Amino acid sequence: MAFDRLIDKIVEMQNPTVAGLDPKLDYVPESIKEECFAKYGKTLEGAAAALFEFNKALIDALYEVVPAIKPQAAYYEMYGWQGVKALADTIAYAKSKGMFVITDGKRNDIGTTMEAYAAAHLGSTAVAGEEVEVFGADALTVNGYLGTDGIKPLVNICKSGDKGIFVLVKTSNPSSGELQDKKLDDGTTVYEQMGKMCEEWGTELEGKYGYSGVGAVVGATYPEQLAEMRAKCPHTFFLVPGYGAQGGGANDVKNAFDENGLGAIINSSRGIMCAWKKQGLTENDFAKAAYNEAVRMRDEIIGCIGKIKK
Repeated sequence: MAFDRLIDKIVEMQNPTVAGLDPKLDYVPESIKEECFAKYGKTLEGAAAALFEFNKALIDALYEVVPAIKPQAAYYEMYGWQGVKALADTIAYAKSKGMFVITDGKRNDIGTTMEAYAAAHLGSTAVAGEEVEVFGADALTVNGYLGTDGIKPLVNICKSGDKGIFVLVKTSNPSSGELQDKKLDDGTTVYEQMGKMCEEWGTELEGKYGYSGVGAVVGATYPEQLAEMRAKCPHTFFLVPGYGAQGGGANDVKNAFDENGLGAIINSSRGIMCAWKKQGLTENDFAKAAYNEAVRMRDEIIGCIGKIKK
């Protein structure tokens, strides 16, 4: 089960964090952009090449201390097919370094359309009788609003291909409560019901450490709800956004973990990619700064939850 592999890496590195690679061209050092624009022009090809070079340098700096990356698909799609190729290249490069890859795509549909999303991001596509892996991520974020019809195709792919999914449950954005906090007839909230559904969907993807292959996205910016969902979803592995730039800290995320320090992986995107700005370094030192921030983040969280053990 895919999250067993992720847990193994987290325990080995003693680091329950993931680096979000959500690159904007403004984040990329001028020296990288100038080189890529000289080769491809100020075009989508040039922009995408700059993103990939930026990502490669970050991965090279992080892979020995951070177990996973989380590229957000939108930041690549905005540069057209060239950007989507940079996404595919980033996934492949991270996997070549042994990193676990979570594609943040928040896909949501039913039937054959969801099967197509699942094949693209987690599985393979048939080409003239041959099965060809497409993007090849280890996990994908998804929206469960359409219910089981939208999740079942993903569970099937996860079961056959050793993959995982993270379903949106309680997101970190300020307006999440407009819908997610609404009470149902039985008194439960919408986010609590979605968490219960993750537990049910996960029974088909049981892992050896007690967590299934159906995870949940639960934000660091709502620490009380994070603790609530950890208690109510004991078999659901959490992806926790909202640390760092969105305001969450180690004390906010500590309740995402169980008594062994397992059960969650904490994301930081801008905090790592743009760390050089806070460390008084130049933009050409962005990779060194990213490493420093990743280590600081790791140490801060481990300081709150203690040694992680299986």
